[in-house]
Amino acid sequence: MRTKINPVVKAAATVLAVVIAAGLGLWLHSADRTAGDTGHWVGTHDPDRIEVNASVLKVDAAAREAVLRVLVVPLGTFGEDDGVAPTGELRLLNSSSLRGDHVFPAHQRISSVDLPIVLTGGAVTDYPFDGYEARIEFAALHNGEVAPVLFTMGKVDSLFSFTVKEYRATDGQGGLDVRFGRSTSVLVFAVFMMITMWGLAIAVFFGARHLIVRRRGLVWPSFGFMAATLFALAGFRNLAPGSPPIGSLLDYTAFLWAEVVIALCVIVAVVTGAVTEHRKPDPG
Repeated sequence: MRTKINPVVKAAATVLAVVIAAGLGLWLHSADRTAGDTGHWVGTHDPDRIEVNASVLKVDAAAREAVLRVLVVPLGTFGEDDGVAPTGELRLLNSSSLRGDHVFPAHQRISSVDLPIVLTGGAVTDYPFDGYEARIEFAALHNGEVAPVLFTMGKVDSLFSFTVKEYRATDGQGGLDVRFGRSTSVLVFAVFMMITMWGLAIAVFFGARHLIVRRRGLVWPSFGFMAATLFALAGFRNLAPGSPPIGSLLDYTAFLWAEVVIALCVIVAVVTGAVTEHRKPDPG
């Protein structure tokens, strides 16, 4: 005898499941946001110093570079108007091999600059578990003399997170050895995509199996669903955050296999259905 579940209990269970799912999403978002707002600094806190404030504007794994937005603030005897302009010629030395050092003329307002940094290690085809490293260092010369530097770094790009492997501080220089990896939200979404691809492939397989075993013939609505799934997966795959190239880990573990399974199911089901229809007696 089947036990009938009270509709109120069903509604309460549904609401509870939605609240739990939403709460889990908020927790993941909060954790990702907190990690993104965490700043790192290295150097001196002397009143007379050059502050170099950098944020990760963009990480381009395919181009193997990270773009930093850098704002230089001279303080104390090195700056005027609360760090708006340097009192003498200020030269910012950096570790970027893609762009040269920056010179800020004396008594002129300093604006932020975008600085590309080369990434080493890792491969974009390891998506979504790829990781990259970079050494970011800054030094400053004020009127040709070494000036103490305080280097701070934060994150803006929501697709990547970073961890500091080593802090480098010497007289007049500050630097960080940084490792970039995909953010938690990207990892969660990519794993969800893999599970969904396999789930759709398995669903199509069981549907095709039912048509073949039961000898249902040419059931065009079912074939339409299976063929639509074949092409829909390609569009779904292109929604992967970060636009990973074809041949990444996502493809070899889920997408390509799902496409193969679905394509074979469609072909076998259609051929078997055509044979079944051909063997049916002519109603006339």
